[in-house]
Amino acid sequence: MALCAAVVLVSVVGVWVLWRVFVDTFTGQTVDQAALTGAAYGQNQLWRVAEPLLDVVSVSFIVVVLLSAVVIAVVRRRWELAVQAAIVMVGANLTTQVLKKWVLDRPELGVPGGYGNTLPSGHTTVAASASVVLMLVVPPRVRPWAAALGALYTTATGVSTLVGQWHRPSDVVAAVLVVLAWTAATCALAVLTPRWDVPVDRAPVPPATRAMLVVLSALGTAAAVVAGAALSSSWSHAADLTTRSDLLTAYLGGAAGTGAAAFWAFTIMLWLRQAAASGLPRA
Repeated sequence: MALCAAVVLVSVVGVWVLWRVFVDTFTGQTVDQAALTGAAYGQNQLWRVAEPLLDVVSVSFIVVVLLSAVVIAVVRRRWELAVQAAIVMVGANLTTQVLKKWVLDRPELGVPGGYGNTLPSGHTTVAASASVVLMLVVPPRVRPWAAALGALYTTATGVSTLVGQWHRPSDVVAAVLVVLAWTAATCALAVLTPRWDVPVDRAPVPPATRAMLVVLSALGTAAAVVAGAALSSSWSHAADLTTRSDLLTAYLGGAAGTGAAAFWAFTIMLWLRQAAASGLPRA
């Protein structure tokens, strides 16, 4: 319970820090915008893959994923998982829209390309929340693979919004944090509402889940190193981010940051889901 609360708190603070640094300051806006500008390089080829991926995201997609998650939960006789899936899907996507449209703003600081606040990314929120609700309801043996596919799909969607110059890297990372916060909150709910109809059986973490946690965290760490190096370079040259090299560095760093956020978020969410399941009675 305390760990879930800590993840929620860190995620909420993380969203605010992203806005404060990359939206509310001149240097942050400059670096974030450089990544968006750099996405123009090679865009024609990459957009052939990115556009169909983004076209999938819609209200009907949300409905289909949520109904599928509910059906899986009902077939498994896990009604509480259906409720948790609905909370994550609805809560995360509503939070993103409220933050973007009514809570956070984007001050005009003289950085080109400003057209209102776009943090957090709605498309990335949909992709991450859809992936999470399926991870929550599938059987334990499938769960680590659902987490891996979810991390890949979220990364692909987030990078695609960057390729299409729809969103800046900070928008995408903020969206992942919104979903992480709601997932942690629902895992806390799972701990508080156990099923009392069967004896408690605290199972150890399956080997496949342990292995996937290592793989996801390793990929997240590698991507974070690349993103950190690119961010450091862009930040130090923020006064003149105009060359092809500078823009590509910012662009690739933003893509790496997207991957780092997604892989680390799904590492944490898989771990929280397993921890919650280990403390619940098993049928």
